[in-house]
Amino acid sequence: MNMHAAWMVLLRHGHSEWNLSDRFTGWSDISLTDVGLAEAAAAGQRLAQAGYAFDEVHGSVLQRTRQTAEALLAAMGTPDVPLFTTWRLNERHYGALQGMNKRDIFVTWGEAASRRWWRGYVEPPPPLDWNDPRHPRFDPLYAAMDVRDLPASESLRDCQRRLLPYWHDVLVPRLRAGRRLLVISHGNTLRGLVMHLDRLSAEAMEQVEIASGVPLVYRFDAAGRVLGREWLECSAPAPAA
Repeated sequence: MNMHAAWMVLLRHGHSEWNLSDRFTGWSDISLTDVGLAEAAAAGQRLAQAGYAFDEVHGSVLQRTRQTAEALLAAMGTPDVPLFTTWRLNERHYGALQGMNKRDIFVTWGEAASRRWWRGYVEPPPPLDWNDPRHPRFDPLYAAMDVRDLPASESLRDCQRRLLPYWHDVLVPRLRAGRRLLVISHGNTLRGLVMHLDRLSAEAMEQVEIASGVPLVYRFDAAGRVLGREWLECSAPAPAA
């Protein structure tokens, strides 16, 4: 990468409806709660206070990232910044776990296997059946995609592998061109990108958490190496119990 000193902000979307019931959301298109919208607005205010402005926002095709972008940009006073969306920034697909809460998952598959699936790097959860209505081939959002690209389940490694072409082919060239980027995505997708940027091992990655609604700023040198990163702490209402 040949660029002048550059930066990029990563942000996990705000609190969603299924967070209230501790359900695995994955590719399910669930909206934000009022708390999630407030988190996004607080992030926008914090970014503006710190002097950040954006040329582009990149997010997943799921509405919770779009809602986060809209609330954040409105709070910054820059609602017209273009938003580009891609399935490659979608959350990890949780397979048969998608839509279930942790209690029911523990009962069905046991706690040890369940925690290995959702925290580990290599092993995916049990896949969705081809005819399961939760399979993304039935979702109009992906009607134009080759069904061979649609996952029935993903490990964190799988999620990272489909994310990285977007990093290399889309985001890096924009950084080279001096574009100021905000990437709004999901917890596991951003964990995969952080793993790549910080050169973390799989074992170290399992301990990484990405807080919702808190901007993570990366700075790069002229060769594209990470110079450093920082979290911009925000004030927003806590999620309902």
